[in-house]
Amino acid sequence: METEISLRVDGEDRSLTADTRTTLLDALRERLGVIAPKKGCDHGQCGSCTVLLEGRRVTSCLALAVQHDGAEVVTAAGLAADGLHPVQQAFVEHDGFQCGYCTPGQICSAVGVIDEVEKGWPSHVTEDLTAPVDLDEAEIRERMSGNICRCGAYVNIVVAVRQAAAE
Repeated sequence: METEISLRVDGEDRSLTADTRTTLLDALRERLGVIAPKKGCDHGQCGSCTVLLEGRRVTSCLALAVQHDGAEVVTAAGLAADGLHPVQQAFVEHDGFQCGYCTPGQICSAVGVIDEVEKGWPSHVTEDLTAPVDLDEAEIRERMSGNICRCGAYVNIVVAVRQAAAE
């Protein structure tokens, strides 16, 4: 069964007709030509497809497009609308990427991580639940653990996220 779906993608209103079983990732890439989110595992385990959906990071391969009719989606490309986003700049400065395949998902996830910390949301490794969250290396590694980098740029990614959070 097909249905009409409207999305606001990277600041632009977009419409498409899609099968109700179409994932948000496939709607973005195959129907709308938005190629920043990558298709990696298609099981929500690698994070390559991470986007910001209504401001929260999600693995778009696990979200059905029809469930998010009318939603706002921001990809790594959309973060750079007016020049590089601070997270993107930090990734460049600290070489937080190698082959680049996972980079868009890593960047969207990092933006989500910083927002979660600013809101005071604890993670599994947050020790003091009554104090402001300190975005130290353990917090960054835990919160970014859903994004896999096959090249192993993790050390540089952690430094980049820390720098962006400090700005």
